[in-house]
Amino acid sequence: MTDQPKTVEYKSATGGWGSLRGMGLTALSEMPTPGVLGTLLSQNKTGGFMCTSCAWGKPKHPHAFEFCENGAKATMWELTSHRCTPEFFAKHTVSELRSWSDHDLEHEGRLTHPMRYDAASDHYVECSWDEAFTAIGGELKAIDPKSAIFYASGRASLETTYLYALFARLYGHNNLPDSSNMCHETTSVTLNKLIGSPVGTCTLDDFEECDAIFFFGQNTGTNSPRFLHPLQKAVERGCKIVTFNPIREKGLIEFISPQNPAQMITRKGTPISCQYLQVRAGGDIAAIMGLCKFVLAEDERRGGTLLDRAFIAEHCTGFDGFRATADATSWERIEQESGLSRTDIEAAGKVYVEAERVIGVYGMGLTQHVHGFENIAMLLNLLLMRGHIGRPGAGICPVRGHSNVQGQRTVGMSEKPELVPLDKFAEQFGFEPPRDTGMTTVDVCEGILDNSVQAFIGLGGNFLRAIPDQGRVEPAWERMRLTVQIATKLNRNHLFNGKTAYLLPCLGRSEEDLQAGGPQTVTIEDSFSHIHGSLGHRKPASEHLKSELAIVAGIAMATLPANPKVRWEEWTGDYGLVRDLIAETYHAQFHDMNARMFEPGGFYRGNSARERIWKTESGKAEFTAPEMLSATDVADAEGRYRLVTVRSNDQFNTTIYGYSDRLRGIEGKRDVVLINPNDMARAGLSAGQRITLVGDAEDGHVRRIERLEIVPFDLPDGTIVGYYPELNPLIPIQHHDRNSKTPASKAVPVRIEAN
Repeated sequence: MTDQPKTVEYKSATGGWGSLRGMGLTALSEMPTPGVLGTLLSQNKTGGFMCTSCAWGKPKHPHAFEFCENGAKATMWELTSHRCTPEFFAKHTVSELRSWSDHDLEHEGRLTHPMRYDAASDHYVECSWDEAFTAIGGELKAIDPKSAIFYASGRASLETTYLYALFARLYGHNNLPDSSNMCHETTSVTLNKLIGSPVGTCTLDDFEECDAIFFFGQNTGTNSPRFLHPLQKAVERGCKIVTFNPIREKGLIEFISPQNPAQMITRKGTPISCQYLQVRAGGDIAAIMGLCKFVLAEDERRGGTLLDRAFIAEHCTGFDGFRATADATSWERIEQESGLSRTDIEAAGKVYVEAERVIGVYGMGLTQHVHGFENIAMLLNLLLMRGHIGRPGAGICPVRGHSNVQGQRTVGMSEKPELVPLDKFAEQFGFEPPRDTGMTTVDVCEGILDNSVQAFIGLGGNFLRAIPDQGRVEPAWERMRLTVQIATKLNRNHLFNGKTAYLLPCLGRSEEDLQAGGPQTVTIEDSFSHIHGSLGHRKPASEHLKSELAIVAGIAMATLPANPKVRWEEWTGDYGLVRDLIAETYHAQFHDMNARMFEPGGFYRGNSARERIWKTESGKAEFTAPEMLSATDVADAEGRYRLVTVRSNDQFNTTIYGYSDRLRGIEGKRDVVLINPNDMARAGLSAGQRITLVGDAEDGHVRRIERLEIVPFDLPDGTIVGYYPELNPLIPIQHHDRNSKTPASKAVPVRIEAN
């Protein structure tokens, strides 16, 4: 019998010298403009520039360097010295560029001129802004508004987003999907239904008071590295951290702070998790049910003194039904579905019951499942049992992705009219807003396939690369009448165009935004519902760039009839006027916005659930009883695996900075499948072997990705891992959370064919 192959891993801690090396490699690749150091020194600080990467909070008292490895990469990527000019597009056809990698497309640098796609020559050609606005407006006026999509990536400011959503409703639709539809829409739907707030209840201060933190499906080291600093401090003062994740991610194992000279010299890091449980992909409902069963049993053993019965009686409903379901669920089923032993789950439960203040943290490992709603609902059940919602040092904490994705929903970027104050919009701007429900990302994909979608405007992002079922949607994309992309850099979505198509270059957030009223400030919202002003100071990459807000206003003016209450030119000249509009529409949250936007740590717009005010149908926080223990709806079968798609350490969303996934020990490649040695042996596979992944949704569509390399990795049986967005073509459009339609990218049914 041959020895099992050795699994690949990163031997060092997260952070440390490896982090500095990663930033250095990006600097060498991008050759950022000279002002980049000044931008980094002001990054995420009051009066400075707010990072365009993740949405983690900006502390009231920042570190000397308040940026992480990936935040620095994002800034250098934006401030690159490379330029993607009209001359570049003259040399390359769009069809040729489709063969380029995601990295190589963006590595060409910043877009410099507005461009129109010429189908006859298959080239982008330079055009004027007036030509672009006039043509786009003409096309929009010629179609049914409800066949148009206005998408946003989560990067655009509150000011731009507010006007973009207003433009859509003045035009006549609520088709306003954003990147939340692909990641945390499950959060917005679940939390809003069960506690009456669509966002998490924690603030940064809570991490200074908590006694235990339970992590589910969130990779801090890659996706929100600045989070590691409060985690390190929490551990050092005695807080215990328990992690549930199929993948042993280094960020939640050990951290060396690059700002701690002693740790950098000794290379000795801080252990983060006291327990790390590798739950099976899709097994979180079962794992949390096991925790809840242990807590209920321990409460009984202690004579009913463990649960917060006063809180449950006054603030909650549904507890009896939840308890009955927990009592009726066997440990055998829990172990089978979670892939964890009862002993390990109960050990984690002991940490929970011994803590006075518990925070539940989660990421897309909970949201991106067919039963993602039930994942989050079970975590809420666990927290509600001991009153860990609505008091200091406790709460539920979804870690959001893009820098303003939460804020975009806050100021009206939503396809759900019931979440937007439409009556107030009608009063402010003198029109009747559409009241019908708009399209989610999944609806958009289906509409493109059935030809009901005729126009797509992308305010940032790489929509076509980020969605599921790319192999089906890409060919249909070109049947649309109009496509418009507003971007800083070239990406794959720009290579698939409607019959009329424009690529419009915009300023980056780090660049000076000079309008008629002078230099402009923009605002964003972090994961903790705090609002921050952001000032760019760098010289724009090209004199031909316009701000995102100016582009939105330009298209709107070319599309809409005149309205004396809608003053696009004035708003473009002074963003403070837009903030006044936001404050008028959302007065309770944004009053005195212009005066407060540079408060240290940001100003808090409030959260009703944090105050134990439950804006739910019942008027209380709601326990739920899950009808299933698996978050996937595809049954186990011989030879079927659950594919988890992930980002690398050298990546942010669809942006690929390089080919180093350092924290997993993988270098120089992305065409890989991670699989544990036991599964390799059962399938007769060897390390380095090339295989084909085949979709196994049994829906009549063929989905295949060939020549992927087998990499031995420490994973639960039946769980395999590969990179997003390359493996998105294996995800069926209909494979999504049942309540929110968030694509289920964390337990995709696939089979392996050996080449």
